[in-house]
Amino acid sequence: MNAARLVAAWLIIVPAGALAASPEPPPGAASCSGCHAMSRATTPVPRIYGRPADTIVALVAAFRSGTRPATVMDRISKGFTDEEMRAIAAWLELQK
Repeated sequence: MNAARLVAAWLIIVPAGALAASPEPPPGAASCSGCHAMSRATTPVPRIYGRPADTIVALVAAFRSGTRPATVMDRISKGFTDEEMRAIAAWLELQK
C-alpha cells in the first residue's frame, strides 16, 4: 500500500476530533492530573480539563500573586513561566 493510501485509511479510521483534542502535552501539563481528575468524577479539586485557556491562565496568575487563596497552587504556579503556563492552559482547553 502506498503512503497516500495509508494516510487516507488512517484519516478514515481516526475520528477528526481526536487529532485536535490530544496533541502531545507541553512540559509540566501531565503533572496536573495528580490532583485534577481527567474524568468527570466529583472531587474536591476542580476539573480543569476542557476549561477555557484564558480562565486557567487568570486563575494561575491569581494563585501566583496570592490574590486567590490556595493550599498548594500558590507554590506550584511559581514553578512555571508565563509562556509555559499559556502552553499548558491551551493544551488543557483542548482536552474534552
